[in-house]
Amino acid sequence: MARLGIDLGTGSVKAAVVGDDGTILAKVSRPYAVTAPHSGWAESDPAEWLEATLDVTRRVLAESGEQVSSVGFSGQMHGVVLTDRDLRPLRPAILWADTRSAEQAREMAAELGTEALSRLGSPAVPGFAATTLAWLGAHEPGVRRAAAYALQPKDWLRAALGGEVLTEPSDASGTLLFDVAAGDWSPEAVAWTGIDGALLPAVAASQSSAGVIRIDGQEIPAAVGGADTACVISGLGLRPGDGFVAVGSGSQTVSVMGEPVLDATLRTHTFSVAGAPRAGWYRIGAVQNAGLALTPALAMLEATIDEASAALAEGVRPDDPIFIPYLAGERTPFMDPTLRGAWRGLSLSTDRAAMLRSVLEGVAQAVALGVRAVVDSGAPLPEVVPLVGGGTYNPDFRQLLADATGVSLAAMDAPDAAVIGAALLGAGIPVNPTPATWSAQVDPRPEAAAMLAERRAMMVADITRG
Repeated sequence: MARLGIDLGTGSVKAAVVGDDGTILAKVSRPYAVTAPHSGWAESDPAEWLEATLDVTRRVLAESGEQVSSVGFSGQMHGVVLTDRDLRPLRPAILWADTRSAEQAREMAAELGTEALSRLGSPAVPGFAATTLAWLGAHEPGVRRAAAYALQPKDWLRAALGGEVLTEPSDASGTLLFDVAAGDWSPEAVAWTGIDGALLPAVAASQSSAGVIRIDGQEIPAAVGGADTACVISGLGLRPGDGFVAVGSGSQTVSVMGEPVLDATLRTHTFSVAGAPRAGWYRIGAVQNAGLALTPALAMLEATIDEASAALAEGVRPDDPIFIPYLAGERTPFMDPTLRGAWRGLSLSTDRAAMLRSVLEGVAQAVALGVRAVVDSGAPLPEVVPLVGGGTYNPDFRQLLADATGVSLAAMDAPDAAVIGAALLGAGIPVNPTPATWSAQVDPRPEAAAMLAERRAMMVADITRG
């Protein structure tokens, strides 16, 4: 019998009916708004999530004509939904991209220190539940006092549809409130936020039962589900020693680990995979500025992606300008929300094609820095690394990524991995037993890799000089 997967993303929700062999039988998505009432804020109305989910689920069930046996959930990480006892949100959800809690992040880093933060799996950054909850305590204390639950987005959605109030290791590990190695809430981190620990739900295995959800008169048995990247790992069938590089609006370099090897440098994140507590972990280098920087940079040059791709086909040259792509701060490896972008090395001989090439190179160099941070932290990548996301489609850009990262890449067409992983969790299967396959391999070219490494070193030197 088919299964239902629901993936609650930052800007849209996707529902898919998935067959026994992990193939998509039908899928429907619908967008919703992310609002910014003030500079640096990122919020959504959970009621819009619920309305959109009900809509896409009804439509996909009708389109597939299938009777589904279970449902699993995938969701955006790090955000906070504060609710009353009846699961009514007390304010808009604060999302992962929100930077209002930068001051609280600095305080958390200073007061807890590196060793404690490494056990929480991440540096203290804004947009994670711990720093957001601390901000709410300082700026909206009445709302925080009135709260009965502080939930991750997909956990609120599942409960609002009738399921149980629970969370699981993969989402909990992205809150800065969870001891990643121990597999449970951290009393030290919870105490630092000043919240009552009763706000946090119990932690269950990702594939365990969370009651039933009710949609259009149907009752469907539900599993707790998993965080979006953890569901991608599940949907791709990855196991310890595997990994991937994803390039879209941001970039993620992921290494799946069998042991909780923590990163004392705090340049990367260590999260739990979907499954039972302590079932596994993954190291992730999270880069914000991939497509996020590409789009506005090309707009500044009044250029299209096709024009930039044509310029890249001529090959990056040693005298091209260097584009520093950090238009919105950066996480891995700098962990600095104040970073900003620039061009360096402009000259009278710089032409339009060189400027366009430099934009694509800058994005590739940001991805490369994420890859190097993960590898340097002691988390291995496979000999050939799967490449997923929108950055996989242009062959010249794939070659540029291989040259910049210094690793062999193979494109994988896996746009639905998260929702497939969610559906599998709903069926009680923590990892897809049929790993995904990929296309032809792209190897780094030694001369090009050496030139790009030199240019990357100049870029990093500029950044570190301030």
